[in-house]
Amino acid sequence: MGGSNEMERQKNMMKENIISKSTKVASIIAASLILSATTIMTPPSLAGDMGASLAGNAKITTGGASTLQSGRTIAITRGVNLDNSNFAGQNLRGVAFQQSIVRDTNFKGTNLVGSSFFDATVDGSDFEGADMTLANVEMAQFNRANLKDAVVREMYVSGATLFEGLKSIENTDWTDTMLRRDQQKYLCAHPTAKGTNPTTGVDTRESLMCLD
Repeated sequence: MGGSNEMERQKNMMKENIISKSTKVASIIAASLILSATTIMTPPSLAGDMGASLAGNAKITTGGASTLQSGRTIAITRGVNLDNSNFAGQNLRGVAFQQSIVRDTNFKGTNLVGSSFFDATVDGSDFEGADMTLANVEMAQFNRANLKDAVVREMYVSGATLFEGLKSIENTDWTDTMLRRDQQKYLCAHPTAKGTNPTTGVDTRESLMCLD
């Protein structure tokens, strides 16, 4: 009789252990699923999305441009059309408009530090007062673009960057932007190559190292 009770007790203990282990496994799986759902479904903070959650910037969040900032989806663009967009006065630090068509777009007073316009067409776009420090403009095309009062320090420029046809470079600061000799010559000869940048206080012609 005593042996029978002992066997029954051991069976009950085994059942309890199995149930306990199953519960732990289920809890771990449930926690993993909750964590995954939270990671996928949690929307980006409006305070840190650089204004890209606004309706006017919908193309940025849907692949019209990408960002180098952490916590944001990297969506490398290939020929996306962003013509006539309005990003005036916004913080687009690190956003990449590479290989996009960004004509007649308003970037007036926009923070574009570290942004990329690699192989982009920005014809007729307004960068007046924008901060383009460390921006990558390799192979970009600036026909009719307005750079008045812009800070264009330490930009990445290639020999294929086209500045021909620029509307204005008045009061721009080109400090430490490495230009090819023919690019420098063209910019120094531009009728608007004059003035002092209102943000940095640097003379435009001095920043271009014009020989005059």
